[in-house]
Amino acid sequence: MAGPGRETRGIVDAPDLFTRVRFRLRDPAPELRPHVEHYWLIDWDLSEPYTSQVVPHPCVHLVFQRTETGSERAGSAQVYGVVQGLFSQRLEGRGRVCGVKFRAGAFRPFAPHRPVSAWTGLRVPADEAMAVAKGGPPLSAATRDVLDPPGEDARVAALDACLLPLVPPSDPQAELARALAERARTDRSLLRVDALARAGEMSVRSLQRLFSGYVGVSPKWVILRHRIHEALQRAVTDPEPDWARLAGDLGYSDQAHLVRDFTATVGVPPTAFAPR
Repeated sequence: MAGPGRETRGIVDAPDLFTRVRFRLRDPAPELRPHVEHYWLIDWDLSEPYTSQVVPHPCVHLVFQRTETGSERAGSAQVYGVVQGLFSQRLEGRGRVCGVKFRAGAFRPFAPHRPVSAWTGLRVPADEAMAVAKGGPPLSAATRDVLDPPGEDARVAALDACLLPLVPPSDPQAELARALAERARTDRSLLRVDALARAGEMSVRSLQRLFSGYVGVSPKWVILRHRIHEALQRAVTDPEPDWARLAGDLGYSDQAHLVRDFTATVGVPPTAFAPR
């Protein structure tokens, strides 16, 4: 089964996952795109359990999920805070997920009563975490509307209908956090927190407070995580990666430091992913 047409950086052994599940990425409504990077849709029907693994991005997710095992059928709507370690999810029986990946720094206006760091490492009911439109139904009430349709276009439309009433007013701090988090992802010259702080014309301490409130993890963690994503991408696509050179490109003092961080995050050294 073919994988999605967009980058799926961070998925460990994506080709194996795509042979077992149907995985698609879809765009949200235009009004949501400043806040939402994409929707992700997964369906599976497995004869035996399978555990997927992801090196997570610094993003919060809203996840509608249903699993059917035997005669049991359970559905939920949850907010997943940023996961700092390796994210593992056991899939079994039949199931479906419709997920919303918020852009790094963009979730706080949807849940303004707490800093995003309050959700880090947690899964909480969506109704507990997110504000709902005045007089509108709780997010959990949308679970069936999102998960029941057999066609993915209808599921995407249901996600749009769920989120559009919640689009928050402009928040300059969220916009700044989003811009700096994106800068950390795309500008490979920004290898240190103080350089990212200068890019935002603020002190390191102010940057740390901004990321705690709006991203959920520290700027140092964000920079390191994108390094690990780059190393993982190189490990699975380059038959003869030059690890010493990559370590230098990613701002490491030597190859050993890159291998140490990679192994601590993923659980195995990067050489374990060498193409066969």
